[in-house]
Amino acid sequence: MANAPITVAALYQFTRFEETASLREPLLAKCEKVGTMGTLLLAKEGINGTIAGSENAIAQVLGHIRAMPGCAELDVKFSHAESMPFNRMKVRLKREIVAMGEPDIDPRQSVGRYVAPEDWNELISDPDTIVIDTRNDYEVAIGTFEGAVDPETASFRDFPQWFREHRDELLEAKKKVAMFCTGGIRCEKSTSFLRSEGIDDVFHLKGGILKYLETVPQDESLWHGECFVFDQRVSVKHGLELGSYGQCFACRMPLSDEEMASPAYAEGVSCPHCIDARNEEQRARYAERQKQQKLARKRGEEHIGKRLERDAKETADD
Repeated sequence: MANAPITVAALYQFTRFEETASLREPLLAKCEKVGTMGTLLLAKEGINGTIAGSENAIAQVLGHIRAMPGCAELDVKFSHAESMPFNRMKVRLKREIVAMGEPDIDPRQSVGRYVAPEDWNELISDPDTIVIDTRNDYEVAIGTFEGAVDPETASFRDFPQWFREHRDELLEAKKKVAMFCTGGIRCEKSTSFLRSEGIDDVFHLKGGILKYLETVPQDESLWHGECFVFDQRVSVKHGLELGSYGQCFACRMPLSDEEMASPAYAEGVSCPHCIDARNEEQRARYAERQKQQKLARKRGEEHIGKRLERDAKETADD
């Protein structure tokens, strides 16, 4: 996949933006000019998101972001895709770049200790360590680390309450807490939250699952399954190769081949997870949306192709 034509960049930076609105338009204009697609979130606490495009286009957007206040050390993880995993480019203003609902948590002030992917196995194999998956239930369902605790949360906003309710049983006879998420950003907040709750021996996987799958050989890995990603690839495997899961675009759940073979599955309309939770009117609306999205993707692929050709030419000219 490293030679695939599209570069995917997952990025974040906690910093202090005094005025996010003034940053939005120049950033969106840059993304549109060079032809990237994806979603970037701007909040007073920083920037977060994933974008995709040619290698040259991604480099130009990252250069623009690194010139923004406090973003010189921007955290970026790269992967590749055979086709564009997004339909359009969005830059959105938010209250938080990752919503936890704990306004006093500031990862710039206090976070857990970073653990490099190559040292992660040793930490989570230590009997004194409890390992917590900070992701949502549908993400955990398709893959997680050996021995990890699943909070079974539907939203990251549920995590603080879950931890407070289960704190005593979680920490019983355990000295260390190791936490992980997809790319690292949720752990910036979850470990900061645990520190605010008075827990000192808190660790998190630097670069998240994506960096682990990229770095650690499969025959040495303690990861089981695939990793859910928030784009049209749906999931990735070791080496960040494309995973085997599809997705229901009615309820957003990842779907196995068996689930997509179910009579309850209709692309963009229903799946075994949501078939009983939708009525005929809703399914008709989803069917029309699916039709329009297919038309948009068809138009978008043609447009993206032209952009990629232009970017390749610009790279050759440099």
